[in-house]
Amino acid sequence: MRKLVIGCGYLGQRVAALWRDSGDHVFATTRHAEEANRFRAEGLEPLVCDVLDRASLTQLPQVDTLLYAVGFDRSSGATMRAVYVDGLANVLSVAHASGSGFGRFIYVSSSSVYGQSDGGWVDEKSPTEPQEESGRIVLEAERTLSSFSARRHLRALSEDSHIILRFGGIYGPGRLLRRAAIERGEPIIGDADKWLNLTHADDGARVILAAEARGTPGRIYNVCDGTPVRRRDFYTALARVLGAPAPRFAPPTAEVPPHELANRRIRNARMMEELRPELRYPEYAAGLAASVGA
Repeated sequence: MRKLVIGCGYLGQRVAALWRDSGDHVFATTRHAEEANRFRAEGLEPLVCDVLDRASLTQLPQVDTLLYAVGFDRSSGATMRAVYVDGLANVLSVAHASGSGFGRFIYVSSSSVYGQSDGGWVDEKSPTEPQEESGRIVLEAERTLSSFSARRHLRALSEDSHIILRFGGIYGPGRLLRRAAIERGEPIIGDADKWLNLTHADDGARVILAAEARGTPGRIYNVCDGTPVRRRDFYTALARVLGAPAPRFAPPTAEVPPHELANRRIRNARMMEELRPELRYPEYAAGLAASVGA
């Protein structure tokens, strides 16, 4: 089968590798020629394009499944809204105009669309009232995709062919939040008792393949390991596996930034019941141990 990864970064490259290893023909986009060479060496077919450059998107092929996992690169000079909302609209519009089609469109979103701050449980039916600008932009991107998919006369997507995956924090080898600060013994700014909702990157890739195989079109799924952890416990465990001193916490010295207001525990029941992924790291301690030094 033919697969396309738009945004072949930390998460996307894992999905691309799983598809490649199963014998699929995998296209992977990049903005850089050097990275295209690496993709080619890894058995992927690179496409050098940019979601903000409509002309470069005309080469997008027709595929059975498209994974859209574009992240925000602050060094690009573009705004987050341009990348997340305008970039997605460009891909959908150009694909429609060119006659390209996507049998299944899997969109990597974020749990930042939720704005709850009381530490309570959140599921896919909970209100989406993000308190920070980034969450509002992610929610706007979700709505852009849903609106486009609902217009049945458009050819790029059949009605409700898309699936939205709202990821919690992604961690794994090379991506351990606050690692450098903990190793240096610096205090962590923020409330130690607030909750983190996490997904090991390898498990995140497995969830995406499960969504492709068993996800309900038009459905939203929260993606996390289902074991929320307080910051104090997570960073203490991280310090332990790093052999670093126990972490210290300090309150923000200025006005509390919007992302510090978030405090929720995310349920993954719909993901587990409908997608049935095999999670290798259903709790953070094993995931941390596997990520340090990997």
